[in-house]
Amino acid sequence: MVERLYLCTMKFKSVSLEEINRYSTNTLMGVLGIECIEIGEDFIVATMPVDHRTHQPMGMLHGGASAALIESIGSMGSSLLIDLEKEFPVGLEVNANHVGAIKSGYVKAIGKIVHAGKRTHIWQVDVFAEETTRLICTGRLTVMIIESH
Repeated sequence: MVERLYLCTMKFKSVSLEEINRYSTNTLMGVLGIECIEIGEDFIVATMPVDHRTHQPMGMLHGGASAALIESIGSMGSSLLIDLEKEFPVGLEVNANHVGAIKSGYVKAIGKIVHAGKRTHIWQVDVFAEETTRLICTGRLTVMIIESH
């Protein structure tokens, strides 16, 4: 269970894991093997393999893969808070602090909504080694909500 640290008055649209994971087809998320495994009231949980697709040359998880996971979770979550027929989410700023290394297995990321305004959303995302729950990376994503034309 994910501890609630932040209060958010907006609620996620109800969507199945299968449906949200279908959005990953033919995207970077699909290539990296990112899979959403849980959608909570104000959080998203996803996994990503640590393998040849996500390694850097020294055989460890690439920091850019962690940043892509952070941005993917925030974008998934923001898409559940808006009307996708009228607007869409885009990453405005992402930061990531890489505090641990992992060479194989899976990472599990938990993204929590910090702010859900009309035009910006802020997500806090922590990335853990799935097997040991050791923190690998912590980051924050700012999402801008853009009107579609």
